[in-house]
Amino acid sequence: MENMNRLSNTGAVVSVRGSVVDIHFDMQLPPIYSLLRTGDTGEIIIEVLAQLDTRRVRGIALTPTQGLARGMVVEYTGGPLQAPVGKGIRARMFDVFGRAIDREAAPTDVQWRSVHRAPPPLARRSTTSEVFTTGIKVIDVLMPLERGGKAGLFGGAGVGKTVLLTEMIHNMVGQHEGVSIFCGIGERCREGEELYREMKQAGVLSNMVMIFGQMNEPPGARFRVGHAALTMAEYFRDDERRDVLLLIDNIFRFIQAGSEVSGLMGQMPSRLGYQPTMGTELSQLEERIANTDSGAITSIQAVYVPADDFTDPAAVHTFSHLSASIVLSRKRASEGLYPAIDPLQSSSKMATPGIVGARHYALAQEIRRTLAQYAELKDIIAMLGLEQLSPEDRNLVARARRLERFLTQPFFTTEQFTGLQGKLVSLEEALDGCERILNDEFKDYPESALYMIGVVDEAKQKVQSGKGADSGSGAAAEPPAEIEHAVDPDES
Repeated sequence: MENMNRLSNTGAVVSVRGSVVDIHFDMQLPPIYSLLRTGDTGEIIIEVLAQLDTRRVRGIALTPTQGLARGMVVEYTGGPLQAPVGKGIRARMFDVFGRAIDREAAPTDVQWRSVHRAPPPLARRSTTSEVFTTGIKVIDVLMPLERGGKAGLFGGAGVGKTVLLTEMIHNMVGQHEGVSIFCGIGERCREGEELYREMKQAGVLSNMVMIFGQMNEPPGARFRVGHAALTMAEYFRDDERRDVLLLIDNIFRFIQAGSEVSGLMGQMPSRLGYQPTMGTELSQLEERIANTDSGAITSIQAVYVPADDFTDPAAVHTFSHLSASIVLSRKRASEGLYPAIDPLQSSSKMATPGIVGARHYALAQEIRRTLAQYAELKDIIAMLGLEQLSPEDRNLVARARRLERFLTQPFFTTEQFTGLQGKLVSLEEALDGCERILNDEFKDYPESALYMIGVVDEAKQKVQSGKGADSGSGAAAEPPAEIEHAVDPDES
């Protein structure tokens, strides 16, 4: 009997095509999503994705397949991929298998749970809406985030998604009383190392967990790292009853990894080459991010937009899951208006009078109206010049340009590039500044006085110290030359 159990747990490699491995079992077939081990020391790990017939399964390797050959013995591990959970995982860095990658000993005080878990039932979900402040003016005023909601940072390559995400971590981890989990999907290893070092220096590592499936890892590992991060987040929410801040960089790489897995498995692609199951796969991940009666998982996700095309299926499918969409604009980045958030394309379902209050809602609508009218006047200004506008329109343009500059902000995470000290601005201070600009209190101040400041009163200090002078209200406030490096040119 013992011999039969051993036989039922082993098979043999039939074929290897890149990361796709077919395995023959003489006895019992392993279930879908179960893990198999092979290789000389069991270092090659395969996840079963299909049962081809009564004797063969097809799996995707979660590790490189160098050295794998036909006929090699494959062992069924007895269960699916698991992630470590418990108090021992805090202040640590993991890979998709739950192995520590921070050069320290493996954590001891942990349990292991399957990464394949169902989302919380509707009866357990919370229905209250609460604003989650970030300390970044343009986000808190125009597109407030939701506690327990999902926010997306959309943008092409090099417009500042990772910089903005890192700034949010800096601002929120200090004031956020729960646990923060950073999940790196298909991103660069240097970004993980930099984040770990920065969080350690800021003294907030004790309430953080980091998990990475890096760019150089096989698609199977990148595809499962998001599920592993969510398993950790669900432990802190359900078992420790704490609020969790889940930061994902980059959700597009999750879709891309799923597309690679789908192609390797031989599935027919759908529109633009994406996998036919993209909507289902994304929903299985996103629906687990939820508010329940025991705690909330607030998620902020960077979303790379291929070729800046917001009609791309990856961007469209992601939009449908979010409570707030923060769209980054290449044009604003080229003008030196950082953070390069497009206030007219970005939106939040929290921006209603019943949630943010009547004053905040009215101010946000007035800011959007002013910026939208300025956008319409830009063509006339380009062709005929500012002088051809009516006095009312000239005032509106001056107001809009001052608002645009006030909504820029120096970041703590870019101090080394810009030489400007980072600023954290409360919601009340941000609303007060916008209201005063809309009331023309600063119409006699040069535009550059409002550029890269925190609270609005800093503009007066700038003018008094002689730093804010420019050529007048009609001229563009030129950003300092060093600002051009505020966004890492590699960032995507």
